[in-house]
Amino acid sequence: MKTISIDEYTSDMGVIISLVDPEDFTPIKGSINMRLSKILDNPSKYLDKDKTYYFYCLNGTRSRRAVQILSVYGYEVVKVTI
Repeated sequence: MKTISIDEYTSDMGVIISLVDPEDFTPIKGSINMRLSKILDNPSKYLDKDKTYYFYCLNGTRSRRAVQILSVYGYEVVKVTI
């Protein structure tokens, strides 16, 4: 599993997605917020296999799960630690 720290991320690397609950969401480095269940239910609706996506959450569980599953589906994904 590819992992980087939030300090290593720059916006030209790809899209950064927060998987925290919407009420806990505070954008970091231009991140967008999405629910993990929504992404996993229909990844092709929300993600493009030609792009790289960076996922983070508060404790790392959701982002780890997202990266593990989406990489199997052929998406370029990276876990970001905060």
